[in-house]
Amino acid sequence: SDSGAVDPAALYAEHTITIGFAKPGLFNPPGTERAGVITVVDIGIPHYLVKEITTEFAIEDWARSVLPRRPLGANKGNFGRVLIVAGSINYIGAAYLACSGAMRVGAGLVKLATATSLQPILAAKLTETTHLPLPEAGPGIVSADAANLVLSELKSYDVLLLGCGLGQSEPAMSFIKSLLFQSGSALPPLVLDADAINTLARIPNWWRKLPGDAILTPHLGEMARLAGVSVAEVQADRIGIAKRVASEWHKTLVLKGAYSVTCAPDGRCRINPVANPGLASAGTGDVLAGAIAGLLAQGLSLFDAAALGVWLHGKAGEIVSAQLGDAGMLASDLLPVLPLVIKQLKT
Repeated sequence: SDSGAVDPAALYAEHTITIGFAKPGLFNPPGTERAGVITVVDIGIPHYLVKEITTEFAIEDWARSVLPRRPLGANKGNFGRVLIVAGSINYIGAAYLACSGAMRVGAGLVKLATATSLQPILAAKLTETTHLPLPEAGPGIVSADAANLVLSELKSYDVLLLGCGLGQSEPAMSFIKSLLFQSGSALPPLVLDADAINTLARIPNWWRKLPGDAILTPHLGEMARLAGVSVAEVQADRIGIAKRVASEWHKTLVLKGAYSVTCAPDGRCRINPVANPGLASAGTGDVLAGAIAGLLAQGLSLFDAAALGVWLHGKAGEIVSAQLGDAGMLASDLLPVLPLVIKQLKT
């Protein structure tokens, strides 16, 4: 019930009913593969008995309670401004998906900073996004010198999303390091994904050099590199490792995968109730990073923005999967469904 370890003879259930509260082992492999659909049944256990428990199951009522409000008299400035630094010659689509994810959850304004030669391509798809073309070290590869240009823009933005599809070229990694560690000025709230995470993994004790909280969104392999452990070790204790490193690094962590885990530096943890193989396709993480950044810009705390982004993303995946099945779902299929999930929450 705690670790997810199973006896080899354990059944592969179609449906598991768990009494009182969800158990962590039901959401950690290999237990999760044996559990099937999980239902929590209330038998009257008083909630005050578990008030010290910091790991929660993300449910619809919670998601509704933290959803950003949208007053009738609002303008785009009320819903936040997001600067997204993303894309490279091999990963052009990552920038599109991240920007669209931020807009589809309601961010007021999104600006894309990307390599100059990629900007016309992305502008053709991102009609509502504003643009900041960046100097290049080569075709479609951002230059390390571009950090100064991005830093000059940051004072006008509420959130910086960095890393989606930037690549792991030397110029791109130098750019990321300059932006995060050599600016000498305060950065806005950060969402770090993909190649920003891969760059951090190469820097010893990076968390001591990056003050304050930030949201990191690693998948299994990225988490293993960041924590300096094997993929098997992460998979064997997803919740435990996520909670430990979030506390040690003083960062908000989203460990992606089946039943994604979101952990805060203070020990709080939310498990998302979705395991959907349809989401195991290229680009879905970029949509998630954009959605988290868009929610953060609307005034949510880092922990709530991360956990709500995961919940909306997972629910959108379930809706698309119900229509298309769990094979052939594309990351872009999630984009028009995100506002529908938000609409359903409000009704």
